[in-house]
Amino acid sequence: MIKYLLRRTAGWLLMIALATNITYFLAWAFLDPRSNYIGRRPPLSPDEITQLLEPRNLSDTVPLVQRWWNWFSGIIFHWDWGVSAVGDSVNAQVAYRIWISAELVLGATILTTILGVAIGVYTASRQYKLADRIGQATSIITMNINIVVAALGIVLLAIWFNDLVGVRVFYVTGAGNDDVTGFFPVLIDKLQHITLPTLALVLIGYSQYHFLQRSLLLDNINADYVRTARAKGLTKQQAIRRHALRTSLIPVATQVAFTIPTVFTGAILTETIFGWNGMGRYFVDTISKNDIHGTVAIAAFGALLTAIGAILSDIVVVALDPRVRVS
Repeated sequence: MIKYLLRRTAGWLLMIALATNITYFLAWAFLDPRSNYIGRRPPLSPDEITQLLEPRNLSDTVPLVQRWWNWFSGIIFHWDWGVSAVGDSVNAQVAYRIWISAELVLGATILTTILGVAIGVYTASRQYKLADRIGQATSIITMNINIVVAALGIVLLAIWFNDLVGVRVFYVTGAGNDDVTGFFPVLIDKLQHITLPTLALVLIGYSQYHFLQRSLLLDNINADYVRTARAKGLTKQQAIRRHALRTSLIPVATQVAFTIPTVFTGAILTETIFGWNGMGRYFVDTISKNDIHGTVAIAAFGALLTAIGAILSDIVVVALDPRVRVS
């Protein structure tokens, strides 16, 4: 297993390096850092713009191959992903925003998965009963709610609740207050800021795991090995927990592992509505501001998360199904 994981890791690292370099050339084909300085008042001459861009390795007057080598060698020898057209360090931006997104997205993903799987198991074991029909109807409704509608609705409810109790229990925007100190005050402050965006993400996201888990579990409930387990004396619930659930969790766990890249860079609207400066907003900013180095760094980060998801998927499959063995 260890040798297999090492081979897989080496292969993914090679693909990440290749994809990142291809993205660099594609970014130069579609983005123009020089346009950030056009239309300024007072206006800058082309030579003045070039003087600003050349030290940042973003001037189109330098051959593309030379620009690529300066960028690539900076990463290899100094782990320096460059700067934006206005001089912001990509390393600093990504290092800060990763943790902002992690606070928001990882917790929401864990809660979404647990809630969706739990409801899926509960409704599958009560197929076509009242609980199953209510669960399906609720999930269909939440699945079709747009994240903007869900977020704004939760914000309005939070404002109403704050006014009702006369105390600011929930914060609508921001990831935290910088002036709060101490472990427990900081923890409470984080919970006050993270509750609303987490609720929004969980509300619209749990249904996909509910329907997937329900469908898979219904297929496995009628499998031969589950009927055999019940014939040996297990109740229906025991047979589901010990046998059917373990097998049906494999596709769900695989899907969760491969959603890691999208949950980090895809929560754009949620971060925008709630004022979180995470990777989602940074992704939009890099495109709109022609930030080539930032765009490539986000692409590399997404490729890295995809590799981590693939490796975690392999580990989860082996852990959940002992019949699977990797040579």
